[in-house]
Amino acid sequence: MKLFDLTGQTALVTGSSMGIGFALARGLAQAGAHVILNARNLEKLEEARKTLSDEGFSIDTLCFDVTEADAVKAAINNYEANNRPISILINNAGMQFRTPLEEYPVDTFDHLMRTNVNSIFYVSQAVANHMIGRGCGKIVNIASVQTAMARPGIAPYTTSKGAVANLTKGMATDWAKHGLTCNAIAPGYFDTPLNAALVADPEFCAWINKRTPTGRWGQIEELVGACVFLTSSASSFVNGQTLFVDGGMTACL
Repeated sequence: MKLFDLTGQTALVTGSSMGIGFALARGLAQAGAHVILNARNLEKLEEARKTLSDEGFSIDTLCFDVTEADAVKAAINNYEANNRPISILINNAGMQFRTPLEEYPVDTFDHLMRTNVNSIFYVSQAVANHMIGRGCGKIVNIASVQTAMARPGIAPYTTSKGAVANLTKGMATDWAKHGLTCNAIAPGYFDTPLNAALVADPEFCAWINKRTPTGRWGQIEELVGACVFLTSSASSFVNGQTLFVDGGMTACL
């Protein structure tokens, strides 16, 4: 369907050497986009590039730390000047650290906020300054089920993902007049490297299965449809929204 066809588009996906970011990068490539993978680890980035290239997809890489504003701006400006225009941005890079709030290290809190919130501002601003000049662009931020709810031991993460949703609204409010759409995807509990400790916990898995109406963990490929929708012309009048992909968890008590 032409509404969901991304042929001719170029998509930058941050934190895409593994996990959700890698799955979304593959999904965008399958929909026709040229994909730019990003990560800090050059070796892992090259492994991801080779995997997708071997599958027949058009792939570039940009190795930079999303928490370093100057490095972000330099990398994106250089790519735009010497390669092709970035028409889609997926802000996926993120981190988690679990411990009771009263024991949470201050430096870890600061690092988590830089990774989960500041990075979205840095990368989005750098990319949007090029999109604005062209009068179009699609930005999707990865939020979380914790955007709407909390669990013990992850209050700073919950704080960061709540900020992602409101930053998304602000981005849409400021940039819609320039032809940009800015939305967020809020995954529920997915089987990812970030959740490896939880996936390995039988008691927690039993709770997830009982708490989620669908009765299971999500599989990362199940996020691709939402991502393709929000980056394609099918979502041309969808702006400032957070789409929960959580198996119904936030719909029920």
